[in-house]
Amino acid sequence: MNYRHAFHAGNHADVLKHFTLARLIALLSRKEAPFAYLDSHAGVGLYDLLGDQASRTDEWREGIGRLWDLPDLPAPMADYLKVIRELNPDGSLRYYPGSPELARRLTRPQDRLQLNEKHPEDGQSLKDNMAGDRRVAVHLGEGWHIARALLPVAEKRALMLIDPPFEKADELERCVTSLGEAIGRMRQTVVAIWYPIKDQRQLKRFYQGLQASGAPKMLRAELRVHAADTADSGLNGSGLAIANPPWGIEDELRQTLPWLAEHLAQSKGGWQLDWLIEE
Repeated sequence: MNYRHAFHAGNHADVLKHFTLARLIALLSRKEAPFAYLDSHAGVGLYDLLGDQASRTDEWREGIGRLWDLPDLPAPMADYLKVIRELNPDGSLRYYPGSPELARRLTRPQDRLQLNEKHPEDGQSLKDNMAGDRRVAVHLGEGWHIARALLPVAEKRALMLIDPPFEKADELERCVTSLGEAIGRMRQTVVAIWYPIKDQRQLKRFYQGLQASGAPKMLRAELRVHAADTADSGLNGSGLAIANPPWGIEDELRQTLPWLAEHLAQSKGGWQLDWLIEE
């Protein structure tokens, strides 16, 4: 496993993923009852955008860097930006939260976090970054085993993020398998799968697999910074497939995705929001 997320921290895909994660946490928090947050491929939790790895690519400059100083951001982005501003109190953008740090800061005292990172160095960094928060457990195992290892949870409610590195050709299929395991073990789990928009033929099979997963309902949200079929751009965009989405997330995404597509487009941007599985 060679993938290190620090090279891509804060890019357009992170903006979509982390803004949406922040809203899922906020909407689940409307009820007082606790929930568990599970992260299958967690990374290190916190990134230095001026550090060696991030500065080699500077992908963040075309992501969160474009939004940092903009006025009048859509209201649903407030929680996400609040965490980033807390990490950069001098007003200069340097530190960026991965999904574990975002979840740690936005969840409540009664909530619990189960984080997993297989990469040995990143896993140890994740442990160091989460040290001192007794709500957090860090695992160093195989991310694809998380659903069957940790579900169901005692809290009766769970939010699971599946965000693999996509280094191998079968990882879209493994996402579908992991989703099926999560829903099979705890049907009410909110499962968010992040995926890259590159190969349209692979994505078509992925969508078909999601529709056959047995999830009660599933919302698809996509953000493109290039046309979906652009061959030479690398990452044309990304998406989130959200099983059991909480009420309110569809309206918030419909409000925010057009704005993100306008401000993050690198050539021909766009967005899509629809139901892969209707309730």
